[in-house]
Amino acid sequence: MDYTGWLVNMAPGFTALFILLLIWSLIWKGVALWKAARNCDKVWFVLLLIVNTMGILEIFYIFVFSKREKTCCEDKEIKSEEKTEDKKPEKSKK
Repeated sequence: MDYTGWLVNMAPGFTALFILLLIWSLIWKGVALWKAARNCDKVWFVLLLIVNTMGILEIFYIFVFSKREKTCCEDKEIKSEEKTEDKKPEKSKK
């Protein structure tokens, strides 16, 4: 059985629906991945990258979970460096 062009051979309505769902999912996934990266949510980034729910999980992340108080990745790194510098004892010069 020849499976080449299976999408074209299906009903035109199915093809249009498939393309719309693909575009819909890619837009939401792109926005959600961008927000997860900006919020330094590594777990959410990987989850959103792997799991495909046609935009449902992505919409929940964008409107619910990304609203938490977050600082930028660079700010977290700077703050952690400041904390470690404060804890280091100063060496006396002899």
